Amino acid sequence: MSSGVKKNISSNEMANLDDIDKEIMKLLQINPSMTHTEISTRVDRSQPTVGLRIKKLEDMGVLQFQAGINIKVADLFIARAEIQTKNPTEVLKIVEKCPFMLNAFRLSGSTNVSVILVNSSIDHLDYIVNHHFRKNPHIYSTHMDIITDVAKDFVLPLDVACENCNCEIGFKCHA
Repeated sequence: MSSGVKKNISSNEMANLDDIDKEIMKLLQINPSMTHTEISTRVDRSQPTVGLRIKKLEDMGVLQFQAGINIKVADLFIARAEIQTKNPTEVLKIVEKCPFMLNAFRLSGSTNVSVILVNSSIDHLDYIVNHHFRKNPHIYSTHMDIITDVAKDFVLPLDVACENCNCEIGFKCHA
């Protein structure tokens, strides 16, 4: 596995990936538990060569493995909050603290932050969005949509025990 150090991958580095690297990544995306031996058979390379290529891709930060919940099959409500704020960095810090805010994206356009949220209750999602975003004086507008279907498997980390909640509303997030 990679060292955990995040770095930006240049477009030149991505362009330098050959067809074998791309095929290895494709196979691992389909089946992350595929063995090096199985991959080596599929890409017609030796097992040690496949292992070295996987290590190289991990060291580059291009290939990472993540355990999580498959949002497509989980019995949870998923929402997307679109936010317009004068301080997107502060919104990203809020997202880091709440286990029900799975990720956020800084955007260009009329909204400048998009947040993906998940919870077992629409009321709890609404409470979280109201408390963190709609009541925040630095946020101009907030719009939340409930996602009704997911086209492909979508695996994201989720602290189902809420042990890492650093949110100031604490237990109310996951009541």
